[in-house]
Amino acid sequence: MVQIKKPYNILCPWIIVEKCGNAVRREERNMSGLKWGVAIAVCAAFCGAIVLPAARPASEPAPQAQALLTNDPKLIEDLVYANRILFQQKVLDGFGHVSARSDKNPTHFLLSRSMAPALVASNDILEYDSSGEPVDARGRNSYVERYIHAAIYRARPDVKAIVHSHSPDIIPYSVTGTILRPVYHVSAFLRLGAPIFDSHEGFGDTDMLIRDNKLGDALAKVLGNSGIALIRGHGFVAVAESTPVVVYRAIYTQLNARVQTEGMKLGTIKYLTPGEAEKAQAIVEATVGRPWELWKSEVGKIE
Repeated sequence: MVQIKKPYNILCPWIIVEKCGNAVRREERNMSGLKWGVAIAVCAAFCGAIVLPAARPASEPAPQAQALLTNDPKLIEDLVYANRILFQQKVLDGFGHVSARSDKNPTHFLLSRSMAPALVASNDILEYDSSGEPVDARGRNSYVERYIHAAIYRARPDVKAIVHSHSPDIIPYSVTGTILRPVYHVSAFLRLGAPIFDSHEGFGDTDMLIRDNKLGDALAKVLGNSGIALIRGHGFVAVAESTPVVVYRAIYTQLNARVQTEGMKLGTIKYLTPGEAEKAQAIVEATVGRPWELWKSEVGKIE
């Protein structure tokens, strides 16, 4: 409701006009019709200038729009490339996903809406909070297993990117007790271990998916400080301090599994020593930009 500020009231203009009119009529005999009209107009204008501003409702401050955090376009571009590269390298197929920690809010992360990795474009990337819920889904579906990412980001502040794959080359190492170990220098990061998460231990019969934060936290605990963790009868997760490095680790985890499987058919494998693996990891991961640019060129232009 419009409120009129005191001391004015709704009759105020007419009172003023009436007084003006009386004053004019006293001089009526001495004024021409034209001058009388001008006087009335002046009085009315004066009245409006005084009363109408008071009759306007009190102005309300405009609501402050919440400042939206915009993530670095390069981070989003790298994430799209990661999806496409991992499909092209056959680490991901119609399933699996890759995420990156937000550069604006480190408790949040970026992940595509639920879709095949090969089809991901920049406008498919959503932001998720620390519990794995989308900040603004805009009616789009999310991956059921987004809690893998949420839990690991909570547990590992050093991790900036995560891949989850269902690679069939890895599955045998998740169910046989045979340990995945670094066979050659480009997979030296496996020196940190490849522990196995078994959801049946502690959760009983499940659908084998990491579909909530309890399962996600249990997986993150098994991962510990490693760069890789296997998931029994399911696949694996790779983590790293950047998107290019996590893509590299996911690709060479799968390749190491192939080489190790073939090597065991021939005889006893001599794996990298801890010292060899440490030195090899340092030099190889320092030059990841070389294969990263190659993989990007093979994918081509993205949207």
